[in-house]
Amino acid sequence: MTSFFNSIVLYLLAAATPALAQQPIKIDTASVTRHGPEHGSLLIIGGNVGNTASVWNKFVELAGGKEKARIVVVTAASGDSAAYDQKDINEIKKITGIKDVTLLHASSLPEANSDRFIAPVERATGVYFVGGRQWRIADAYLNTRTHQAFFDVLKRGGVIAGSSAGATIQGSFLWRGDTSGAETLIGDHVQGLGFLKNAAIDQHLMKRNRQFDLVDFIKVSPKLIGIGLDEATAIVVQKDTIQVVGKSYVAIYDHDTILKKNIPFLLLKEGERYDLKNRVLISPPKTAK
Repeated sequence: MTSFFNSIVLYLLAAATPALAQQPIKIDTASVTRHGPEHGSLLIIGGNVGNTASVWNKFVELAGGKEKARIVVVTAASGDSAAYDQKDINEIKKITGIKDVTLLHASSLPEANSDRFIAPVERATGVYFVGGRQWRIADAYLNTRTHQAFFDVLKRGGVIAGSSAGATIQGSFLWRGDTSGAETLIGDHVQGLGFLKNAAIDQHLMKRNRQFDLVDFIKVSPKLIGIGLDEATAIVVQKDTIQVVGKSYVAIYDHDTILKKNIPFLLLKEGERYDLKNRVLISPPKTAK
């Protein structure tokens, strides 16, 4: 337990100290919301999405429809070999019917800060982060002009989506961000891209028996919300409201719920909604009898 709390201290220090190697610009993330984006939407997917229709249909809808959508697919999590691999592009085109899909893969921080590189993001209605290792995304884009361009997609009312590593990177705290492996919960990379503020996100939740991994961290992190998503399941985040889409469950980890009610997490299924600001389940509208 001592090593765990030492890791928490390191995280808090890192959060308060600029990342010296990766801060060419200051990212404008100002918002009145507590967790979610003030404009636009997030689609955060727990991995292994396959051809889950409800998730992909929501992505197409939020991106403006298959005829108008302009999608950028970020392949950094897959490693350097993904720079020229069109498989993710072809799969997304096939599943969604969207024709305007562009691969984005930075080989260096200067490239991620160049006008030419960010041009596709500046016209995008949607961004999709593929799975792999989330720390690679941080190394490629954290605090770059491309990072700011991602936020600008949200400001224009677009959608930022991602599965597995592409889900976790959307949080402000980078869970399982260690370069040694995903079993290290708090590692050498602790800063995510922060589209979902004050949050830590886990994925492959039930498939990999990770339901309790976030509990101790959220116990000592009252400002953070923890979100765990099972495979083929997603949340749509608009402002401070989330709604579950997909086949399985989403777990919500709240400091007060854990300590005061002795409930480790709240499970949500498809269609259920949750208020991130007030940390409560949103009751479904009453239907007339």
